[in-house]
Amino acid sequence: MVREYVDSTDGQILIARLPAYAPELNPVEYLWTWLKRHALANYCPDTLAELHHGARAKLKSAQRRPSIIAACWTQAVLF
Repeated sequence: MVREYVDSTDGQILIARLPAYAPELNPVEYLWTWLKRHALANYCPDTLAELHHGARAKLKSAQRRPSIIAACWTQAVLF
């Protein structure tokens, strides 16, 4: 069903198959690395809820910074 829909878009949507586990090819792994090493570095929350809120806020801020997202895709050497 998904294949039929993608085929009906006349090339506007492309499917990229990623290996089951190959972190060096997965852009999301680079986003998590950025989050841990830069966005949340030296962040010391008192509760798990505070960590949850802080991590979500930083990920939302990454959405507004296309350079971070583009860097994750570039580093994954998929394109």
